[in-house]
Amino acid sequence: MTNARIRPAVAADVPEVRAVVDAAFRPYVARIKVLPAPMEADHAANVGAGRVFVAELPDDGGTARLAGLVVLEPRADHLYLDTVAVLPDAQGAGLGRLLLEFAEARARALGLPEIRLLTNAMMWENQKIYPRLGYETVERRVTGPYDRIHYRKRLG
Repeated sequence: MTNARIRPAVAADVPEVRAVVDAAFRPYVARIKVLPAPMEADHAANVGAGRVFVAELPDDGGTARLAGLVVLEPRADHLYLDTVAVLPDAQGAGLGRLLLEFAEARARALGLPEIRLLTNAMMWENQKIYPRLGYETVERRVTGPYDRIHYRKRLG
């Protein structure tokens, strides 16, 4: 996925950010019986706070289309990776991995020693991906309607 460009999101991207998140997480609604938290996030506030980074891919016409994103929140001792979302038609081509690598580079640039994230326990696909990429399970916790598995990756 070398032709992807990652950049900070701007206010004009908010409708596309919402569309990418909705498309990426909509398939899970029936499985987990609740809207995934990223679908209910305040995307405009996240973009305005500089937390959203979008991945653009060139389309067939040579213009860029927003195909994926990450929402990152620097904390005192780690970078919290709030959301990774990739459009269904762009999945499987390495864009998600590229976004995770971007998050790692961002954490290092900020001098943060690890990345933390969580995923719904019913999102089985993620439970296969994160450990392969060096994330370790920290705990499983139920918060309200969400049964979540928490991960971390220590950066060296």
